[in-house]
Amino acid sequence: MLLFTPGPTPTPEAIRVAMSVPTIHHRTPEFEEIFKVVREKLIQIMDMPEVLMLASSGTGAMEAAITNLCKSHVLTINAGKFGERFGKICKAFDITYTELKYSWDTPALVSDITDTIKANPSIDVLCIQICESAGGLRHNVEEIAKAVKDINKDIMIIADGITAVGVEKIDVTHIDALITGSQKAFMLPPGLAMIGLSKAAVTKIENTPKGFYFNLASELKNQRKNTTAYTAATTLIIGLKAILELIEKEGLDKFYNDTKNRALAAKAALEAIGLKIYPKTPALAMNTVYHEKAKEIRSIAKKKYGVNIAGGQDELKDKLFRINNMGLIAPYEIAWALNAVELALDELGIKAYEGTANRVFVSNIFKGIQ
Repeated sequence: MLLFTPGPTPTPEAIRVAMSVPTIHHRTPEFEEIFKVVREKLIQIMDMPEVLMLASSGTGAMEAAITNLCKSHVLTINAGKFGERFGKICKAFDITYTELKYSWDTPALVSDITDTIKANPSIDVLCIQICESAGGLRHNVEEIAKAVKDINKDIMIIADGITAVGVEKIDVTHIDALITGSQKAFMLPPGLAMIGLSKAAVTKIENTPKGFYFNLASELKNQRKNTTAYTAATTLIIGLKAILELIEKEGLDKFYNDTKNRALAAKAALEAIGLKIYPKTPALAMNTVYHEKAKEIRSIAKKKYGVNIAGGQDELKDKLFRINNMGLIAPYEIAWALNAVELALDELGIKAYEGTANRVFVSNIFKGIQ
């Protein structure tokens, strides 16, 4: 079965082997050395002054960022299930928040956000997805963050990069907390979250420590010494070391370029067989298609052709399908997935099979690689 869901993504064999070594204790010099290497490589790939690793899913990092960085009022951008989650976290902690809501295919407008901040001077945090993976949408976070900082440089920008970090180079100039998770572009099992932090965010965290398990001041103090406040996700961190070394060997720029070429070639192939890309500003992490027969297409692709692609959520559960593009994916694997989609369209009587998706993808991907 080919796994093409946008998280968890397939874990390469070499990484599974790296994680299969006997478990080592997290309070040892041996693990501290591994932790040190991973921490240095994460700082480089996230391009932030500080980085933290938490034994949790990405949602834990979202909670940690909000509870440690908000003092008064959060502005959340909701264009899908994960933007909605920021609001739910605020509600759970009785934190005052204002929510700007958009259709799942529509990116946030800079003017909406700046107008809201000007009308609410108490806002001290903005929470937004870089890629809202519920609909495969890319928000223009870099432009939004700059506009917000131009109004008030002290507003903390929390960017959910769970399906963006490791996919593309992100301009973090105006971002204070950049969140990601192990099971996306880093191709590991779920259970490890990472947060890149700006100098301003570090100062705020250290000046006003909050929380217990997700007390980021405590974690900063410990992780700077290459250990953790509580039990580390040792096996995942060992796996992360292996994947970061593999990416480094391939070259980070090549990793990003291959991801972009693959995403654009797959998009061209899907459009060539008459399918509609759902979001107005598609992210590179996945290709999201709207179709009334999305559920049936997914079912045929999985049962008949061994390709597991994701559906939508909520009212779009059976109207969307999402094909992952994160991580190390061989061109022949995604060609197979696209071919399976076209064969499913033929079986459903929507479009006769002509091998168009495969031909368009292969033509474009190798042009891009050149």
